[in-house]
Amino acid sequence: MELRTRSVFSPGRCFFLSALAIILAAPYAAAAPTASPEGQDFAAEARLLYHVVACGGSAALPANLDPHIVTTHCQWLNSRVEQYRRQYLARAKPFFAGLLPPQLPDNVIYPFGGGDLLSALTTYPDARQITTLSLELSGDPRRITSLDTKRLKESLDFLDHKIVGLLALNESTSESLEATQRGDLPGQLCFFLVGLAAHGYEPVSLRYFRVDADGSPHYYSAEEIRSLETRLAQRRHGQWTPPDFSEAFANSELVFRPVGGDGPLRIHRHIAANLRNDYLKQSSPVLRYLERQGHVAAMTKAASYCLWNPLFSRTRNYLLANMEFMISDSTGIPPEPARQAGFVQETYGTFHGSFLSASEEYNDQFRDLWAQQPHRKLSFRYGYVDSEKSYHLLVTRRGPHLTP
Repeated sequence: MELRTRSVFSPGRCFFLSALAIILAAPYAAAAPTASPEGQDFAAEARLLYHVVACGGSAALPANLDPHIVTTHCQWLNSRVEQYRRQYLARAKPFFAGLLPPQLPDNVIYPFGGGDLLSALTTYPDARQITTLSLELSGDPRRITSLDTKRLKESLDFLDHKIVGLLALNESTSESLEATQRGDLPGQLCFFLVGLAAHGYEPVSLRYFRVDADGSPHYYSAEEIRSLETRLAQRRHGQWTPPDFSEAFANSELVFRPVGGDGPLRIHRHIAANLRNDYLKQSSPVLRYLERQGHVAAMTKAASYCLWNPLFSRTRNYLLANMEFMISDSTGIPPEPARQAGFVQETYGTFHGSFLSASEEYNDQFRDLWAQQPHRKLSFRYGYVDSEKSYHLLVTRRGPHLTP
């Protein structure tokens, strides 16, 4: 997530911005995952949202949705998606293709990533399963079927303002992410669908679930969703405005494939959770869920330096114990804990200091890390810029290999 203003590094700031994403699967050579046969499938609503919001597919518009409004929105969105592909993907895609090692796990942990499926697919394009965890909830996909013309236009105009940051900077402000928790369109789900469209994927199914005590997903049946209709979702951040939809729509599983169906199914799960230690307890179902995934790859960016913060040590310790490879900006794992856990780090771009005020000890460690290595060019922004607006990127891999 991107912040518009600087502020002093504090536990509350990370609490405000906490999000996590994971890509979960066997090695790339493994068989494609299959969709869960359990739970109510909102595939029709996902395809309609994909058409109206992400401007993909061919789902028929119901009579309540004005096609002129959708066309106007799509003209705006398609021009920005094309700009993203031309200006960002054209540089980032070959960079990551040359950077990712062979036999990379498909499990990718992306702490504090908000609704950023777009960047997950940019960074790890061969991932078979993706799970994002964040303070934000996925949202109720059904309201689009009852929107009138006025509400449709207002909802798309509102969402367009939030999508700008996602496509322009590959991240969204914390204010934007909080705002997506209320309204007629499910903001996080819409962000996911725009990410799919930008990368040439389409939704196949959409289910909602809770995480049971053993860490396994339990997919909600239609009857269970009806029983939760009157239970408004709990806010994952104490100071945010509560969501205005049911708790049933907090966690989603979106199965997708390349447009046209030529390719294996892939899975994206989103779990709404706070990753601070007092929420992510040792017995937490979310932590159990993560521990069930085995060896993983990881990513994080624009994460408000939460991985520098001792109040998020369980998230950092989980990564160090389970990841094989990680791509981040300077909000990733600091050099000393990475070295102690047996990792080596290689630097790209330039780093003078943290974008936001944060630990001087870790700032010094990062400055030393960049100074000790040859300069490796980075031609695109990945997460935060540094204190002098320089692009930078960090690779953390289990030792001892270091790219010259």
